[in-house]
Amino acid sequence: MYQYVLPVVLPLVGGYILSSAILFYRPELIHTKKKTKFRCRHISHRGGAGENRENTMTAFRHAIENGSEMLEIDLQLTADNQVVVCHDDNLLRVAGLDCNVSKLNYQDLPPLMRRIPIQFHPGEICSPKNDDRQIPLLSSVFEAFPDIPINIDIKFNSDELIEKTNQLICEYNREHLCAWGNVNSDITERCHKHNPNIPLLFSFHRCGILLLLFYTGLLPFVPLKESFLEIMLPKVMLRRFEIPGSLRLICYLADWLLIRPSLFKHLEKRGIQTYLWVLNEDEEFELAFDRLKVAGVMTDYPVKLMEYLKTRDTNNESNHLLN
Repeated sequence: MYQYVLPVVLPLVGGYILSSAILFYRPELIHTKKKTKFRCRHISHRGGAGENRENTMTAFRHAIENGSEMLEIDLQLTADNQVVVCHDDNLLRVAGLDCNVSKLNYQDLPPLMRRIPIQFHPGEICSPKNDDRQIPLLSSVFEAFPDIPINIDIKFNSDELIEKTNQLICEYNREHLCAWGNVNSDITERCHKHNPNIPLLFSFHRCGILLLLFYTGLLPFVPLKESFLEIMLPKVMLRRFEIPGSLRLICYLADWLLIRPSLFKHLEKRGIQTYLWVLNEDEEFELAFDRLKVAGVMTDYPVKLMEYLKTRDTNNESNHLLN
């Protein structure tokens, strides 16, 4: 039986492997490259949660003044249906009130605390000297920064929140200047259904599918609706947080499977940018830009990232002149 099967199977398998390899390095042969209107290296996470109170207008202005090319923000919906910029639904961590944003009208939202823990820098507190403690409206952000790309994390699985966010994006003519989604696949799919013209983020589920396609060789053949892969560096999280032994193994496995420069390069050739979050140290910036070759980095410290990029660009320019 094998003498009849092998002559058929081997050429098919060989042809599949060869075509997969060719298209992995030349995806433009069958895929039209996505043409996102912005490309950002410097992205401020929540406006730079290590240098100002997170998700405030002061934080956003400070970030833009210090080199940020994109703002990463989080959206919630108040009881009176106002779209506000706030990461936590429950206000205890940021405002000291054990109540959900969704249960309060906008005018009743409490001011942010003067000192807020930095989530991705355990043990550190952000306590800026400014007095901006107001949770802003999304419309205020759009009005203040009409030309700045905004990376939107829809924090609550609500058609109303998604629709109102979409209405504001369209009202301010920002379909080409926003990206949206969430790690939750249901939220991300709803975003795409509401407006497929807004660039989409990979959800956690879609990241899993992406890896399956990558390791089976099917990725070059499959169209992707997403425009941005935004992932954390598991090894960085291991250094920052106390993680139990079994979960540490999962993190190491995730790092080995997902953090692949060849994958990022393939996506780049298809017009899909990779952003890493949340990186706060120079050695992490160096890993992202020089070893992994990703498009951009989200940070809590916009000044630190700006200074790193200035030094890096100066060194690269000097090396180019010497060569």
